Amino acid sequence: MFLLFVAAGFGLLTLAHVAPFPFLLDRLASDTARWEMPAEEGTRRVYLTFDDGPNPTATPALLDVLARHEAHATFFILDRHLTTETASLVIRMFEEGHAVALHSHTRRLMALRPERLAETLVANADRIEQLAGHRPCPAFRPHGGWRSGQMYVGLDLIDHTLIGWGWFLWDWDWFRARDPARLARRFVARVSDGDIIVMHDGHHEDPRPDRRYSVEATDLMVPELRERGFELGTIC
Repeated sequence: MFLLFVAAGFGLLTLAHVAPFPFLLDRLASDTARWEMPAEEGTRRVYLTFDDGPNPTATPALLDVLARHEAHATFFILDRHLTTETASLVIRMFEEGHAVALHSHTRRLMALRPERLAETLVANADRIEQLAGHRPCPAFRPHGGWRSGQMYVGLDLIDHTLIGWGWFLWDWDWFRARDPARLARRFVARVSDGDIIVMHDGHHEDPRPDRRYSVEATDLMVPELRERGFELGTIC
């Protein structure tokens, strides 16, 4: 029985840091965590978000799709993928009305001292502003959603919010190749007012991954969401 309690306690502790849904830490840091956006009277709104860009092979096509549908999204970009080559993509994001926020390629940020995390994110934001001419909004999504209490303290130091996503509204596809039509059907069927959807236009290691599934899923999903009465909003 004792071992059962120990295992249960270890499981709860692990979930607090890695659960892909709001859990213990997020309840304690409710002012610094957001896994869905607040409802607004008179609107039904969902939020498309894209992680791990900018990607010179996929992000332009994704921006083209969003422009054709006159839809806006939030891009959580990686400092390591922001270069003089890809800065033009981030400039385009800003110019076309999308939101840009901070992301991480490593889970190690959850182990940083709060002050060090704050310094790292401020430096990343400074670099985006320097290369793209605009400052990202005060939002951060950790790699894989892995977070810690000290991460929340660090975010609070710089008035940033940790952004998660809705239940099963991420583009993991049960160990199968990601199929855009299947993903679009799942998202549209599950989404409700204030929900955050997360897909990937990049990869945390590969600067030029094939992300056609994300582009195609977005192209399918936006008109279906609107047909169901949803508007598309940005996190910031």
